[in-house]
Amino acid sequence: MPTPGSAAVPPPRPGTPPTIADVARAAAVSKTTASDALRGHGRVSGPTREAVLEAARRLGYAPNRSARSLRTSVTDTVALYFPEFLTSAEYSMAFVFGVAERAAGAGLNVTLLSSGHLPQYGTPQVDGLVLCDPAPEDPVVRHLMNTGLPVVTAERYAGDQQPTGVVRSDHEASMTELLDHLRDSGARRPALIASEATSDWSLTLQRTHARWCADHGVPLVLRRAPVGATAEVLRGVARDLLAQEPGTDAVVCAPDGAAAAVLPELRAAGRTVGGDLLLASCVDCSAMRTAEPAITAIDLRPRAMGAECARLLCEILSGRTPPGTVRTLPVALHVRASTRA
Repeated sequence: MPTPGSAAVPPPRPGTPPTIADVARAAAVSKTTASDALRGHGRVSGPTREAVLEAARRLGYAPNRSARSLRTSVTDTVALYFPEFLTSAEYSMAFVFGVAERAAGAGLNVTLLSSGHLPQYGTPQVDGLVLCDPAPEDPVVRHLMNTGLPVVTAERYAGDQQPTGVVRSDHEASMTELLDHLRDSGARRPALIASEATSDWSLTLQRTHARWCADHGVPLVLRRAPVGATAEVLRGVARDLLAQEPGTDAVVCAPDGAAAAVLPELRAAGRTVGGDLLLASCVDCSAMRTAEPAITAIDLRPRAMGAECARLLCEILSGRTPPGTVRTLPVALHVRASTRA
């Protein structure tokens, strides 16, 4: 009895695209087994799957996506969701590129969902979903988590439903490293400007800051900005913070871009950033690198995060990785002039 891949099968006639039947004959398996192996579905052994994939590569087989979507529920498309106010943020754009690149490498299309363009109560016609730092108060997130589709989240989801897979970073460790650095640079009263979002990332930063302040016996100074706050609103938060807490000698900004946005307000208050006031960001971006002075920031590696989320979703869809998998993406603190007092 021939083993998978052992059959000597003539290639398709010149000019004729190879079919699933050609792949099946080349791999010495049935058409159903070949289809399951290529889709990543069904109970197909590892050696058989590899034999089918090798036969498909050798023959140059490409599935007819239109016909396939009519025959099955597989769409070869995954969806990525962002709240409307985040779609123009630098982190979000890098994350999107990471997802798109990894999905394209797996032969999948990516569609971008936003709260402003998602039909109410509709279920996206996709094979799976990627949600970036989902907040349980977001009604679209709650709806998507209840569609029954496989969902991979960037950071943990604090709601009732559990995602199919998670890629996360150790934000407690990175925030602690940042606060320790500020203390080593002379800061004794670090304040945190956080977001009102209840995502896992936002809450972790606030808990870590509170714990660090308690451990070091320093007052807890925390201000929250509305989700998606404009630069003007963020400057108002910083203005009120310095007026109410004049002893503040370091400001850590959580929202993407907030540290660069509040920099003019800190100067207007007569403070010297990098001198009598240290400034840092929990999200690195080009605005932090080009600010004057350049702003210390945590590099969350959004492109790599997007790629890892897409990789995990593809592996779960293909059956190579079990649901419930959690992976960790390392992040890094970049120290710059704004905290070198």
